[in-house]
Parts: sequence; structure tokens; C-alpha cells
Amino acid sequence: MATASKKAPAAPAKKRTPNAAFMKPLTPSPALAAVVGAKPLPRTEIVKQLWVYIKAHKLQDAKNKRMINADAKLKELFGKSQVSMFELAGLIGKHVK
Repeated sequence: MATASKKAPAAPAKKRTPNAAFMKPLTPSPALAAVVGAKPLPRTEIVKQLWVYIKAHKLQDAKNKRMINADAKLKELFGKSQVSMFELAGLIGKHVK
């Protein structure tokens, strides 16, 4: 005879509070401003705007979508002709105050 096991009632999901450091507007450097605009933006929005630019200009590598091929503006920003999408956030840190 199988007995039905009772599950403990699920705790109500806590709503995550956004980290203030991510939401703080940062001023982009002139090289970054050429891509995302000059007004201060939170770090998360800067990354979003970079992806909008990358996709609009078809800069993702055709064979390996994780790699981003830099055009003239992004080469100035990245310092090299191709970067991994995982390096993107780290490279942005040098261009914001």
C-alpha cells in the first residue's frame, strides 16, 4: 500500500531587490558614448545598448555566435578586433565613471 507523502507548504517567493550598484547611472567615456550615447546610464542598460548596436550592425561572428567582431567604434572601445561576449562587461568597466 503506497502512502501519499505530504509536501511542506512552499515558502512565498521573496521579490529580489535590485542591487543599487547596478542601477547607479554611470557616465560613459567618449569612446563608449559613440556607441551608447553620452547620457549617464546604469551598467545593465549600457550592456543592453551595446547588444542593440552589435545586432544592428551584424557584428556577431557567423560561425561562433559568442564572439563579437569589432568595427571601428568597437575596436577603439575593446582594444582588439574580436572579443568574447563574456569579456564584454569587463571591458565596459574601463570606460565608465
